[in-house]
Amino acid sequence: MKIDVKYGKDSQPVEIPESNFIGTFYPKDVECSPPGEVIGASIENPLGSETLQEFLEGGEDIVFIVNDGTRPTPTAKVLEALADKIDLRKARYIIATGNHRAPTEEEYDFIFGSQYGNLKDRIIVHNAKESEVVNLGTSKNGTPMEVNKIAVNSDRMVIITSVEPHYFAGYTGGRKSFLPGVASFKTIETNHRLAMSMEAQSLALEGNPVHEDMMDALNAVKGKKIFSIQMVLDRHQNIYKAVSGDLNMAFAKAVEYANEVFSVAIPGKADVVISVAPYPMDVDLYQSQKALDNGKWALKQGGTIVMVSKCREGLGSEAFLTQLSSSTDPNVVIDNIKKEYKLGYHKAAKMAEIMTWANVGAVTDLDPEIISKANMTPYRTVQEAVDSALSKNPDAEFLILMDGSVTIPRVE
Repeated sequence: MKIDVKYGKDSQPVEIPESNFIGTFYPKDVECSPPGEVIGASIENPLGSETLQEFLEGGEDIVFIVNDGTRPTPTAKVLEALADKIDLRKARYIIATGNHRAPTEEEYDFIFGSQYGNLKDRIIVHNAKESEVVNLGTSKNGTPMEVNKIAVNSDRMVIITSVEPHYFAGYTGGRKSFLPGVASFKTIETNHRLAMSMEAQSLALEGNPVHEDMMDALNAVKGKKIFSIQMVLDRHQNIYKAVSGDLNMAFAKAVEYANEVFSVAIPGKADVVISVAPYPMDVDLYQSQKALDNGKWALKQGGTIVMVSKCREGLGSEAFLTQLSSSTDPNVVIDNIKKEYKLGYHKAAKMAEIMTWANVGAVTDLDPEIISKANMTPYRTVQEAVDSALSKNPDAEFLILMDGSVTIPRVE
């Protein structure tokens, strides 16, 4: 069986014996209409809200919150659809970086598309450590809720985002643009510490403390005029559905659509799972970890999971790598993190948790020595990883998640 496995913007050819191959699994194929039609219909038929044009009437300080370039959200297509309906220059645009770096020029073009030149002087990049924030109080989980002052003080807020499964927040989208999207470093760090809870898992909202923090932040600005445009993409990153209007109502509906696409049935768990972080989710090791966390749901106890990610910009965070490399015993790594948590350590904890019951390998452009110190086996190619697994177990069953960053396998 010959398969082309995504690697950055290219792919790597891989051959797996048919008798060993369970299959390649993607988010489900769904029918998509032209993006302008999907977005337009959504904006004109919002849930629990007036139309966008009515919502913006009388607005003196309009702020759009949009995702950064590491997310696949097709913000540019939304802005194209809105350009004929409203004057986009009457608003300012905050890029919800969370604790990520500012966008590159290529990413600005991806985010704003044909509207970039028109809106360039209206764009604000949130900086978790430097942007002025407003303290909205403390969440029930003890998180200080400090959020960008420009967003909090706006009289009209429009959130453009996309909804897909998230390995500890349950799902992206909705409330996540506000916190952690435009929150302070202290807020993000405290919130992300909750990711170490067993309740903080993909597809989980009820009882998930990370999600609860995000909802508490929104409740703190209850009464603020917020309009959301939330999209669910298919596996080719086309717009499958768009839901607009009230933030929470639109988010709940988008979650239903996201489950239709990203919760994928598999016939059984595999001895070897190859989980791919495709472009643009392959930006660095820190972000690519999501492919590992999703892939674990398809893996047998004691099996091998191989993350495939170009890691175009390197590690993404020295902090989590330092923790992951602190011991050859993953249980010690987890104990160390519990003693002294810093932002980024939750990634190491999630990876170490998998390492307590499975073997972890990685195909990346990173220095193999770095991968080895992080308790992962480095491979130059996916084929090398496959051949290594077969040499140890000729009967090993293989399963590939081609969009591992967003695919949640479930055994049926």
